[in-house]
Amino acid sequence: MRSSSSSSSNPKPDGSTTLFVPDLCNPSALSLLVLFAELLVLILLFAGGPLSWMRLALMSLFVQWVALCSACALCLLRPWLNRLPLVLAAVLAFVVVLSVTGVMGVLADRLMSQQPAVDWLSIAGQLVIAGIIAGLALRYFFVQQQLRAREQAELKSRLQALQSRIRPHFLFNSMNIIASLIAVDPDTAETVVEDLSELFRASLNETGNQVRLVDELDLCRRYVRIEQLRLGDRLKVAWDLAAHEDLSIPLLSLQPLLENAIYHGIQPRADGGLVRVRLERDEQEVRISITNPLPAAESAGSSGNRMALGNIRSRMEVLYGNRAGLEARRDGDEFITRLYYPLDAAGGGSRL
Repeated sequence: MRSSSSSSSNPKPDGSTTLFVPDLCNPSALSLLVLFAELLVLILLFAGGPLSWMRLALMSLFVQWVALCSACALCLLRPWLNRLPLVLAAVLAFVVVLSVTGVMGVLADRLMSQQPAVDWLSIAGQLVIAGIIAGLALRYFFVQQQLRAREQAELKSRLQALQSRIRPHFLFNSMNIIASLIAVDPDTAETVVEDLSELFRASLNETGNQVRLVDELDLCRRYVRIEQLRLGDRLKVAWDLAAHEDLSIPLLSLQPLLENAIYHGIQPRADGGLVRVRLERDEQEVRISITNPLPAAESAGSSGNRMALGNIRSRMEVLYGNRAGLEARRDGDEFITRLYYPLDAAGGGSRL
């Protein structure tokens, strides 16, 4: 979850979080800063003193210079501040704002005042106002950082909850296959163990990771090899794949869909059937469809089917928003699952 106007905090060895110092150098942040500074000017203008265009102009000039110079200083110091402990970073940011305000106050006093001495009382008032505003702003940034950290934690937990795992029945069947093959065909049994270990290694990988599409398809083929040992000639898989060597995909996005197609579409049928995997791409998105036959006595919308599809759909929406999704529909005696996501997120010569 990245933003052009923010940066996530860096974890510290002691477990503390750093101050969330936003990027105040980008145009959108500067525009908001100028707007809020001018609103502050209007508040101060109506709070006391005579109303005049000259007073508005002078106050705007002073407040805008303080705001822009403070933003520039914090922007330059931001990488360093975000590496410091929270309290120290907050204190230093607060001191930076007060220092800029003090320097600008002295310069403004020397340029505008006819008195030989600096009006320290006026500058003290400016420092009080700047301190209140800086304190509120730092508190706001801290709360935003905490909320963002919580959102990141919730996002990771959600992805972990939605991450598809190897089903217990599949593990049980695979272990039975291995046990039955050890005595009669040890080489095939060894291959099954290798395929199963790769599937489990993938299921334990970091949640939400993107992998090469060729690697995800390799997991799918490993899974199909294991299932073909169990289902025999009842299971047939046809692969219709466009050029995909440069594409990426979230880990374990296709294998659960293929497992779902075999478990709900092939296994219940006495004569088995054909599962078709088709990949298409254009300049905007990648589309992958998996088609399987429907058992005559079973609805396409079984609860297990809906749960698996809902999990994958939620994962894609969390990762890509409304630019990705998962569609499932019944077409005659077939069930079609269609996964799509943006090409720029999949690679295709663009930055991931």
